[in-house]
Amino acid sequence: MQIKNILVVCIGNICRSPMAEYLLKQQYPNLHIESAGISGLTGHAADQKAMLCMQRLGIDMQPHIAKKLNSELIKKADLILVMSQNQQKHIEQTWPFAKGKTFRLGHWQSKNVSDPYQHDQTVFDETSQLIQACVTDWKQYI
Repeated sequence: MQIKNILVVCIGNICRSPMAEYLLKQQYPNLHIESAGISGLTGHAADQKAMLCMQRLGIDMQPHIAKKLNSELIKKADLILVMSQNQQKHIEQTWPFAKGKTFRLGHWQSKNVSDPYQHDQTVFDETSQLIQACVTDWKQYI
């Protein structure tokens, strides 16, 4: 299957999924990549600490505006990357047609990417490093 549309999902769409989205956009400029949150903080910018993590990698996340996950986004996606098994379960139960195209970002390491929200910069830096490693793991499949 040819992957053209990737959707990255977390809870609020201000920390993990935007970081993963922008890393993927950097590596796959010709694919359509977006992110959303299960309970998205609609209209919010990315978290300042997440933006700092990406700035250090030369990535500008200023344009990011959080949005809430919906069936349209799920339908359009060829691959949906989530941060945890619970999120995968939630999406597959809510939208059964998402089964088979929804995977954890950390699938190849059998890891969840835990939420750094309201933690200090160190936690964000660790989360960013894990997300970078997980994005790299997907390279041979995208």
